[in-house]
Parts: sequence; structure tokens; C-alpha cells
Amino acid sequence: MHVDPALVVALGLDPVTATIESHGGSGFTSTFKLKGDKKNSDTGESTPVQYFIKTGTGADAATMFRGEYASLNAIADAVAEFCPHAHAHGAFQDRKGTYFLATDFLQLGGRGSSSGRSFAAKLAELHTRDMTQAAPDASKPFGFPVTTCCGSTEQDNSWKSSWAEFYADNRLRHILAACLKHNGADSKLADAVERTASKVVPRLLGDDHLQQSRERGGGPIRPVVIHGDLWSGNHGRGRIVAAAKATSAGSDQCVEEVVYDPSSVYGHSEYELGIMQMFGGFSSSFYREYTALVPKDEPVEEWEDRLALYEL
Repeated sequence: MHVDPALVVALGLDPVTATIESHGGSGFTSTFKLKGDKKNSDTGESTPVQYFIKTGTGADAATMFRGEYASLNAIADAVAEFCPHAHAHGAFQDRKGTYFLATDFLQLGGRGSSSGRSFAAKLAELHTRDMTQAAPDASKPFGFPVTTCCGSTEQDNSWKSSWAEFYADNRLRHILAACLKHNGADSKLADAVERTASKVVPRLLGDDHLQQSRERGGGPIRPVVIHGDLWSGNHGRGRIVAAAKATSAGSDQCVEEVVYDPSSVYGHSEYELGIMQMFGGFSSSFYREYTALVPKDEPVEEWEDRLALYEL
């Protein structure tokens, strides 16, 4: 199969040894395994490498891959061995209108050594790292540097000072606008969303009401990295074969709890649990361990109400 020159250039591969073949599957993209040799600029030696490649067509694919590139690296930089790093994204040279994303190769399944860190422990680490300073303006810490996609739907991640404002405007009202654009006027839907955004959201998520748990010091909610599309199909166990590792050395990588296909935002940690709860697939033991590490925010008695709101 032809390896597009844009991949060769972006990843610094030897075009003679680069090969690509179909691997895995996705509902929105085509997926491949790319192998080749990469020369070390310092030593001049070539090392065999491998990458996971996604491709898609049109402006939607370009937006999706730009968002996933930033999302993967936000998670990978925050928690070691939790998701693949992304290495490049861009447009193909030989196939106009086709775009790509290149990441570490993730080999799902298998057995072997492990750090022993549970999924709950890794997610808790992600959800307890304050990302306020990652925003361009610390007074507007809720958002993300790029547009992301949940499925094929674009998400507005423009920066907001209040989490309640972000959730009402950038999630509920934004998705309502997309619904009306694609499906036509619906006054009952519009009224239900607007009443939720203007009354329920400030009641449950307002700055003067929602507070970080007492165990974590209380005070206003602070943004953390959210995966954003964390249903059970985007979580598993496997080896992250770093691109810098020789393909023959993949066996020395740990089999770890991993996540993938994110649609990230810097937001409220409990927001993550909305989609996890909606689709299920996570055990009661996970929630017990996770909430021991990331205690429920205040008011604790409204935790289930907040998760129901986040399912929207």
C-alpha cells in the first residue's frame, strides 16, 4: 500500500523502508499500521519504528484529527502510560482532501509486566491535576486550545471564566444550535434546553454553590483534563509501543490500563462521569476506588443530580 509523502516527511521516515497496512477499525475513519526506519539526527543510526494512523476526508476530518492530537497529548503528558502520544496530523500530499493523524502504536490485549496502577488510579491522577495555568488567561480556565469532536459532532471549547457558563453555553446551547441547524425548528426542544441551561445549570453548578470536596480543600471548582468521550469502548488494556522503540522491542512495554479516542476539555472532573454512567460498562468497584481518590464534590447529596445533568 502506498505511503503518502506527507507521512514520510511529518514522521521523518526513510521512504524506502516505509510500509503501511490496514489495522483495526473506526466508525468515522480508516485506520492503519505504519512501519519504517527513522534516522537519529545525532547518531545517524536508523531505528525501526511503528505508528498507528487514522485517515479521513474533508474539513470535518481535519478538525477531528487536530482535536484528537491535542487531546491525546494533554492526557499523555498528564499521566504516564495512560494513552498514546500523538506525533503528527495534517493533509496528505497525493490525495487531496484527505487528512491523517499519527500516534504511538497501541497493541490492545496481551499479558505481561505492568505498573500495577488501576484504571481508577490513573483516571484519579488525571482528575486531580489543576490545569488552570494551561489556559491562555488564568481568569478563563475552562475550555481547550482547539475544537474537538465527540463522534463527528464539533464541540465549542472557547474559554470561559465559569464552569457553569461553559457547560450552559459551550455544551447545552451549542449542541441545541447544531440540532436545530441539521433537523429544523423544534420549539419544545429549544425550550427544554434553554430552561435547563438558564435554571438547572446555575442551580447545580453555579460558582456560589458547587464547591470542591472538603477532602481536597474546598473552594471553587478547578479545571482538570477530561477525556470527554470515555465510554467502555474507549478504555482497555494494552501496550503503548512508543514510536522511539524498535518494533522488535515491543515486548518490553508494559501492559497497562489505557484510554484512547479522546475529545478533551479542561473542565469539572465529575463531567467525565456523565458519559461513563450513561453508557455503563464500569463496575461498582471502579466507582468505590475512584471516589475514594477523588471524593464527591459539594454538595455531596447532589452528586447524582450533577451526573444526570452531565449525561445531557
